[in-house]
Amino acid sequence: MGLLTEDPVPPGFTGTRIGVCNLCEAICGIELTLTDGAVTAIRGNEADPLSRGYICPKGVSMADVYTDPDRLRRPVRRVGDHWQELDWDEAFDLVADRLASTIAEHGADAVGVYLGNPNAHSLGFQTHGVPFVKSLRTRSRFSASTVDQIPHQFVAWQLFGHQLLLPIPDLDRTDFFLVLGANPMASNGSLMTVPDFPQRVRDLKARGGQMVVLDPRRTETAKVATDHHFVRPGSDAAVLLAMVHVLFEEGLTSPPPYVDHVERVEELVRDFTPERAERASGLPAETVRRLAGDFAAADRAAAYGRMGLSTQGFGSVCQWAIHLLNLLSGNFDREGGVLFPEPAVDIVGRRIVGPGHHDVWRSRVRQVPEFAGELPAATMTEELTTPGKGQVRAMVTIAGNPVLSTPDGRRLAAALDGLDFMVAIDIYLNETTRHADVILPPTTALERDQYDLIFHGFAVRNTARFTPAVFARPDDARHDWEIFGALAERVQARLGAGLKDRLATKARFAPSPATIVTGLLKTGGRTTMRALRKSPEGIDLGPLRPTMPDRLQTADQRIDLAPELVVADLDRVRAALDAGPEAGEGELLLIGRRHKQDCNSWLHNTERLTRGRPRHHLLMHPKDLADRGLQDGALVRVSSRVGTVDVEVTGADDMMPGVVSLPHGYGHQVAGTRMRHAATVAGVSINDLTDPERLDVSGNAALNGVPVTVQPL
Repeated sequence: MGLLTEDPVPPGFTGTRIGVCNLCEAICGIELTLTDGAVTAIRGNEADPLSRGYICPKGVSMADVYTDPDRLRRPVRRVGDHWQELDWDEAFDLVADRLASTIAEHGADAVGVYLGNPNAHSLGFQTHGVPFVKSLRTRSRFSASTVDQIPHQFVAWQLFGHQLLLPIPDLDRTDFFLVLGANPMASNGSLMTVPDFPQRVRDLKARGGQMVVLDPRRTETAKVATDHHFVRPGSDAAVLLAMVHVLFEEGLTSPPPYVDHVERVEELVRDFTPERAERASGLPAETVRRLAGDFAAADRAAAYGRMGLSTQGFGSVCQWAIHLLNLLSGNFDREGGVLFPEPAVDIVGRRIVGPGHHDVWRSRVRQVPEFAGELPAATMTEELTTPGKGQVRAMVTIAGNPVLSTPDGRRLAAALDGLDFMVAIDIYLNETTRHADVILPPTTALERDQYDLIFHGFAVRNTARFTPAVFARPDDARHDWEIFGALAERVQARLGAGLKDRLATKARFAPSPATIVTGLLKTGGRTTMRALRKSPEGIDLGPLRPTMPDRLQTADQRIDLAPELVVADLDRVRAALDAGPEAGEGELLLIGRRHKQDCNSWLHNTERLTRGRPRHHLLMHPKDLADRGLQDGALVRVSSRVGTVDVEVTGADDMMPGVVSLPHGYGHQVAGTRMRHAATVAGVSINDLTDPERLDVSGNAALNGVPVTVQPL
């Protein structure tokens, strides 16, 4: 049988079907082979104009999630130590009753919401989940963004006028790619949708280009770079500001005409010399000068920094400095430099996502400002446990596992147990959802339509793709957007909303995500749903191109190079440089890491992705092992200010001396659940060591560079 492009496959279908992997930001197109209705093979779709046939191990495992016996398929509620299935209407009524009663008795802020990373990959959340969260009218909102990427958004809002207006490296045409604290060989790009990164690096080298990586670990990306340099965790701001200093010192600046306060920036970076950067980072001053000169001299250059820069104490200063490098060197809005994508659905220009705001309210306990309507996830535990007006008493988690993903996870787990009520919208029983009273499991990726409203706007090439569901939704299942609509309507009714408001809510949640996207495409003018359905592999809309200054979302369509919220943090950077390394006597600096086979805190129960050598070990330089009398493979105790974990250690020349690394998202310990591999997934959670007191000025958690001690057991 041939290729189907519209309706879900019928029972017993044999043939091929186009799909999409939405497990990470690469949004790779895939082709599934089905035999008698079961997926028997998955490969990359060579006709996809963005991913070009590329696929990583996660994409191959898409069907494993669909068929996973660990996956929840019907609502369950906790009864003592057991879980009991219930029907959907009963579950919706129970959840709505408890949320509404909490709001009525304690106010809207007494309901907290945590959003996990998978929501960005779900069309249903983008179209229906966002209005559901808004309908709760709570300011107690948290998400994975503040343990991941808020510095990017915080700086983009100040420089370009919108939190999601992020310049993307024109990787297919650049000659000099400078990478700091990022590992796209493992991540497939992040806030830079770049499937088939390995081939794109080979193409870069083939045209005589360079990729230079600065990182405290010789990552998978560093190993394929033309040059790699170790830098001490948390010192990137000093290095980047020193490179900007060199641009001014050597007369290498050529800013565009629509920027302001160039002279002020020159004054601000005057004392951030390469010599000062060397003392902080370990990167020789002469190397800093050479890198800055090479970057400015390249015909086409792009600087990019990601997790290692964002998840540290100076994440916003780092992202600001990255933009300064690109802007002042003449590589902003330039082919081969960094450019703004032009997606078919422009969520930025059309304000489908708001531009952002800051300090409209603050967290109740620590008085930390919100950004874009969210409070830092690092403040969540104290908001749940500190008595008083506004204390979070009920919690809604949506596709998130903050017990493994946010700082001091053990304390958060205890806090969740103290709630009056908790509901999780999730397909798994995990370290977070085990604390819920009710779990509502939505359908999985292969059962629902997909259009990537977010990641087309971060892509290294302009494309558009709509992917219909491969499998039909079972009658006893619900899509996430159906869950959001049912809860919004029921909660509103219980809170006494009038008929007009209830009808408006019903109308808002009634259209399907595909219907909404059809309208957005029709009014966007780049392509149509009809065209996308005829080309399920996707439509090529062309390479990135210059769009400045018209694409700017600032009121005057100019860029203020010295935004006060970032500039004000430079004194804190200077104080840290004067104080010297954060690690004390005998301490090491802890950083995270990721692997291509992992998807943050999940997929660790998928046998296909857990084969091979253990990936959960603590990595440590052999000299640091020897200095502590440790043997390779030994069990060690790692301690920080907030906690301790016990884990095997592996010697690795890839680590910078004085730095150790644990992967993010490990530590599954859900005894008594359906997880078949809970014992073998093993590892420990790095976030039992990370400190909720360490924040960037944006509110992002500083997960990297945590001082720890390592001792033998």
